[in-house]
Amino acid sequence: MHKSVFVIFILLVQFVSAQPDSLYFKPATNPNIPVWTNTNTAGLDINEVAFVNWNSGGSNSISALIGLKSMLRYQYRNFIWDSNLLARYGLNKQEEQEFRKTDDLLEISSSLGFRKNKLTNWYYSARFSFKTQFANGYSYPNTSNEISKFMAPGYLFLGGGAEYGKNIDKFSLYFSPLTLKTTFVLDSALSDAGSFGVRPAEYDSNGNLIRSGERVRKELGVLLTSAYETTLFENISIHNLMSFYTDYINDFGNVDIDWEIVLDFKVNNFVRATLGSHLKYDNDVKIQEEIVNVETDETEFVPLGARIQWKQLLGVGVVYEF
Repeated sequence: MHKSVFVIFILLVQFVSAQPDSLYFKPATNPNIPVWTNTNTAGLDINEVAFVNWNSGGSNSISALIGLKSMLRYQYRNFIWDSNLLARYGLNKQEEQEFRKTDDLLEISSSLGFRKNKLTNWYYSARFSFKTQFANGYSYPNTSNEISKFMAPGYLFLGGGAEYGKNIDKFSLYFSPLTLKTTFVLDSALSDAGSFGVRPAEYDSNGNLIRSGERVRKELGVLLTSAYETTLFENISIHNLMSFYTDYINDFGNVDIDWEIVLDFKVNNFVRATLGSHLKYDNDVKIQEEIVNVETDETEFVPLGARIQWKQLLGVGVVYEF
């Protein structure tokens, strides 16, 4: 009897020890528990060029770009809430020139998504985003007249629609048939000039102000965005973001385009290189050319209309995640 019990005990121990780890004292995860995920990244890119008796010539220069990115996600069953904060500011100093701004962005966004079950890739979605800048902007070398300021402009988008994403972390396609776009120009000089699409100020024949320029402009239209990120090679990733917006009332079919693509080259946990391209077109942003009248020696601004805006970025720096 004792031998039988001993044999059974040995067989039982052998059977249990032979089971995979997933069945051996591993706690089961509960999908009904809310999950909070937070990632923060701070980076500093510095580029410097110096010349001493350089035969080919050149101008000494140094530039710096500081950035902060924070992402917060709440996930519970079929509900997802994402919030993001993005801030960048860059300066450049060349020999015999004042400091010039190279980048300036403050952006806050938040999105809610809900799907009926885990089998579908479609989400009922609502989105909010706000974008502006920190400091005054100039058309260098002219620094006497600001062409943009904090909250001039400021853009707010608020809407709802549907979002498709099999892996919503890496790819998503969002369509909103009703999106409210609000443009803020909270500077009297810029709003009176009708910058960024607001109604300009009105004057009488003697130049007296009749009505101040519009500070807030509202539009209601269609918004389509696509976000995609993937790893191309080891330590090389790509981020692609596209946005298309058109207003129902004001010139429907005239599409505002915002397309940004960034390549991240990760050297190690603290050093990285970035190559980026940012293309924009907004019919409300008119380009002006500064012309000096030879006869009167006065400066005049000739409107040229809307133009494609493009920015290219290449930097190497340090990054810290916390």
